[in-house]
Amino acid sequence: MNRVQAAFFSGLILAGLLLSCPLSHSRAQTGSAPVDGDWIIRHLTAEPGTLNPITSTDAYASTINGYIYESLLRRDEKTLKLEPELAESWEISEDRLTFTFHLKKNVLWQDGKPFTARDVLFSFERIRDPRVDAAHLRNYYQDIEKLDVLDDFTIRYRYRIPYFRALEFCGGIPIVPAHLFTEADDFNRHPIGRNPVGTGPYRLIRWDTGKEIVLVRNERYWGSRPHLDRVVFKVITETTVAFQVLKKGGLDLASLRPIQWVRQTQGRRFEENFQKIKYYQPTYSYIGWNMRRPLFEDRRVRQAMTMLVDRETILKKILFGLGTVVSGTFYINSPEYNQRIKPLPYDPAGAVALLREAGWRQTDSNGILIRDGIPFRFEFLIPSGSKFGEQIATILQENLKQVGIRMEIRKLEWAVFIQRIQAHNFDACTMGWSLSWESDPYQLWHSSQIERGSNFVGFRSEEADRIIETARQEFDLEKRIPLYHRFHEILHEEQPYTFLFTAEALVAVSRRFENVNVYPMGLYPLEWWVPLELQRYRTP
Repeated sequence: MNRVQAAFFSGLILAGLLLSCPLSHSRAQTGSAPVDGDWIIRHLTAEPGTLNPITSTDAYASTINGYIYESLLRRDEKTLKLEPELAESWEISEDRLTFTFHLKKNVLWQDGKPFTARDVLFSFERIRDPRVDAAHLRNYYQDIEKLDVLDDFTIRYRYRIPYFRALEFCGGIPIVPAHLFTEADDFNRHPIGRNPVGTGPYRLIRWDTGKEIVLVRNERYWGSRPHLDRVVFKVITETTVAFQVLKKGGLDLASLRPIQWVRQTQGRRFEENFQKIKYYQPTYSYIGWNMRRPLFEDRRVRQAMTMLVDRETILKKILFGLGTVVSGTFYINSPEYNQRIKPLPYDPAGAVALLREAGWRQTDSNGILIRDGIPFRFEFLIPSGSKFGEQIATILQENLKQVGIRMEIRKLEWAVFIQRIQAHNFDACTMGWSLSWESDPYQLWHSSQIERGSNFVGFRSEEADRIIETARQEFDLEKRIPLYHRFHEILHEEQPYTFLFTAEALVAVSRRFENVNVYPMGLYPLEWWVPLELQRYRTP
């Protein structure tokens, strides 16, 4: 899966502003030539459910698939402009309804079979197939009338209405090898989910469940080969354990918790072995209230819940000020974000007043609020291994107890957690979204995405739907901005989420790697290399 694609699901990602600057003092910049060899050992806090690029929805799969799969276009790390990848060129009609792509002719799948237009058509048809678990992608392709294969290396999309991100999604379509599938296959459970076959610079050689996922350099790769022989993803669910493994040299690249960044990585030995890199990306964390549940169907209750979360104190004490409280779904430093909308304050007295308005006026013998004989109790889901999620939940639990609300915290393994969310079998949860570089809130907020899309909390608003649909056909950013500002107001009024933070990404990278730069989209390990005298691993 390449970096062109839509917002993907992620477990408590904390990042924020946009930054582009080289951070390394590499030998490449002082005259040494890059060399091949060595491995990179990366940390995964959870294991992906599948590596099928069409059905996967989490950031863990996206990170791994970025090494294995490619699409027609990609975004340049420095400029963010779309550039050719598996396509060599493309044309767009004047009415912006027809997109023609000419494919490269020297590309092989990792099993040696040629890549052709048939693979693109097959992948497109799977995304459009309602039986396939691809609702998070399907909405971006729903307005395409047809995809024609003109010859083995030419395809043509035809839209029924204009869409301002059409090129991005036509060019960024996830592509799987058609020759590996038969009509009798269940696409959602196909073996490719555990044994991916792409066209990218690395291929999978081993997946040890719960332990590690190992990629090796693809010697058949059509493009410029990366320098590192292997990419190894170590699955360590406890961040404290992962930090100890990192310090002992068992990891080369890992995220740091704010407390680790501020207090636990200041020693000379750590500084000698690792670069500490801090950068921003368009993501945010949130608490989602399942509006299907009677407890949270009244917006006054949701507003009250937000007013019982002391976000400023959490930011200061848990995140050490490394972030910003947000009030809406758009990236806070983008023009789409409505800066006039300020986050609701921490106000327990105001929250109690709202709860009383909503009918929660009495308490039982245990001091729990009651309405119509029903106590205010609910379950709060968090992914196991998420220290931030656990801290948020513990603070919220105590704040709610003070006003007569009982909240049970339930920690679940990532795969089970996601299944519960996607099945809408939850009361409340905490997660995060990683956003696209151009905003389109359809996937997250349109009412059509409630049942099988990413509108997990069940948000529904006719006005919001109209705004989202109108904005999709508006190519002028200056005209989209006021639409999105009004949409931001609606979200603020309704509080389907308690929007939490856009926080800085905090990363440690082994100092043996050269050419380590930070781009607008973050780090790009595909261009890293290790001098011969510092290489640690040898490929058998």
